[in-house]
Amino acid sequence: MTDSSGPIAAPSASGNPLLEAWTTPFETPPFSQIKPEHFMPAFEQAFADHAAEIAAIVNDPAEPDFANTVTALERSGKLLNRVAAVFYDLVSAHSSPELLKIDEQVSLRMARHWNPIMMNAVLFGRVAALHDKRASLKLTAEEKRLLERTYTRFHRAGAGLDAAAKARMAEINEQLAQLGTSFSHHLLGDEQEWFMELGEGDTDGLPASFLAAAKAAAEERGMPGKAVITLSRSFVEPFLKMSGRRDLREKVYRAFIARGDNGNANDNNAVIGEILKLREESARLLGYPTFAAYRLEDSMAKTPEAVRGLLERVWKPARARALADRDDLQALVTEEGGNFKLAPWDWRYYAEKLRQRRADFDDSAIKPYLALDNMIAAAFDTATRLFGVSFAERKDVPVWHPDVRVWEVKDADGSHRGLFYGDYFARPSKRSGAWMTSLRDQQKLDGNVAPLIINVCNFAKGAEGEPSLLSPDDARTLFHEFGHGLHGMLSNVTYPSLSGTSVFTDFVELPSQLYEHWQEQPQVLRQFARHYQTGEPLPDDLLQRFLKARKFNQGFATVEFVSSALLDLEFHTQPAASIGAVRDFERKELEKIGMPEEIALRHRPTQFGHIFSGDHYASGYYSYMWSEVMDADAFGAFEEAGDIFAPAVAKRLRDDIYSSGGSRDPEEAYIAFRGRAPEPDALLRRRGLLDTPEAA
Repeated sequence: MTDSSGPIAAPSASGNPLLEAWTTPFETPPFSQIKPEHFMPAFEQAFADHAAEIAAIVNDPAEPDFANTVTALERSGKLLNRVAAVFYDLVSAHSSPELLKIDEQVSLRMARHWNPIMMNAVLFGRVAALHDKRASLKLTAEEKRLLERTYTRFHRAGAGLDAAAKARMAEINEQLAQLGTSFSHHLLGDEQEWFMELGEGDTDGLPASFLAAAKAAAEERGMPGKAVITLSRSFVEPFLKMSGRRDLREKVYRAFIARGDNGNANDNNAVIGEILKLREESARLLGYPTFAAYRLEDSMAKTPEAVRGLLERVWKPARARALADRDDLQALVTEEGGNFKLAPWDWRYYAEKLRQRRADFDDSAIKPYLALDNMIAAAFDTATRLFGVSFAERKDVPVWHPDVRVWEVKDADGSHRGLFYGDYFARPSKRSGAWMTSLRDQQKLDGNVAPLIINVCNFAKGAEGEPSLLSPDDARTLFHEFGHGLHGMLSNVTYPSLSGTSVFTDFVELPSQLYEHWQEQPQVLRQFARHYQTGEPLPDDLLQRFLKARKFNQGFATVEFVSSALLDLEFHTQPAASIGAVRDFERKELEKIGMPEEIALRHRPTQFGHIFSGDHYASGYYSYMWSEVMDADAFGAFEEAGDIFAPAVAKRLRDDIYSSGGSRDPEEAYIAFRGRAPEPDALLRRRGLLDTPEAA
């Protein structure tokens, strides 16, 4: 792949806010001053500064020691980190054609910058020399962990390869960087281009709150007075659940699952094939039989076999439950006079009807009690009660979009802990999904550096003057991402590389998934779930029906996730040359596991950004379920204490999990908190799958 986007016009260096000291509150990025044309000059300066810092370490005539090698590496690249954090926040949360064009250049330049650093034989030699004699260096526990992680990072990047292999690895890294960028741009392109306008006869079953959000989405797209459905999951899933128009459900469903697979300029099939071949080649250069073997060695799971074992343990009871539910849904279709076979665009609609019948509950009944502001307040209050931190909104901190809100976070003693940015609403300039990231990570290497933590979601905005009303899934997502946010905000480490969420991928979801538990606690809901119009608390009978309905349709939810995780594993364990057409491979693998045809993958390959927009979750999508084993078990510590805010348990949770970042081995950290390893059946129990015959 070649870069044909051309150079970006450069501003004068003196007028580039990315290269100047920030005089904003808490030295936060001055977003209103930052223009697209500022980025490439800032990146070039940052690359040059970092290269000089690395050269100083490489050329240091002194014998390697922890300070002149490992600590010096930790201190390097500050400008690069600062510029990149701002850039990638904007590319993901508030992009523009100009930024996306720059992103194509940056991804290539970033690979070309890091390749010679991570494969520098002299630099690796210095780190390896320290690693060889680590037992005699009198290091602190955090320093030992940092040395081990630094050595591992260089080794796994190919620093120990011969010259020819290093050159090829560098080429592969550059190509993968560009392919990952292309994949995400294609996906965003398909999501931005498609929408469905709702006419007068198209609203059967859609509540007023949903229609208000559809009108707000139309306004966002320059269509005032109209109402549209976009391909944001926060629109698609409720529409499939509530719309009485089967033809429109099918239209929306087909558009949603076809993202990146339309044979147009945004098609991702060829991109996936190239990515898989290059990943396999890189793994073999490093001595691994498959990319999955390479990727999982540096994780809690360790091997593809361990991952497959967990997924298959869950798959069997989940599939059995889903098939039983399918038969019940088909019976409901027939009972209502439907002369058709249940299809994927029908499942959510009839599952909701069945849930209303069995649990006397539907999402539209509880949504008026789940106003966004109230759920934010609930997430904050939970953190205050668990960890003693408080939140005060700040209007003086610059933001990248008017919808973004900022809160100052303080510890119980009143000291400043950091800032939390919340960017909650869907818009065309934002990629789909929900995520946590940072503009600055916590560290104490050179003074106490407070973190700047971001949560980004894609909730539907309410109509003018009306609040955004969340579904139970939306509210859970808010708590999930805030759990990640707390992992960053409560971080208490010295070294930047070990800060916050810098942990194994199959451990990073523990703090976020564990935090979800509090969102569904009666104690929390009774206080914060209040009707957006009357202020009345959630009626107790509705609360009880909601709690009863939580485990409904878990066969479906588990099947759509586990099938995606299994497909991810197969993509990265089977020979790339044998995969062929992505669509055929997908079909063959789903047939192999007996995927119910009425259920779609949570992420079809061409839209599976977790594993193809970059490699962070490649061979690692299982991580959510691996972490769920721990989170289901971990919440049990509070239940056993008889208090969901038990102070002693909360202190261990903060000290051993949320604050320690990557400064200790995750298994050791979990056992320190819980007193033992997690019990795997906690996951099946939480999902209500233990009573399924195949779970035995």
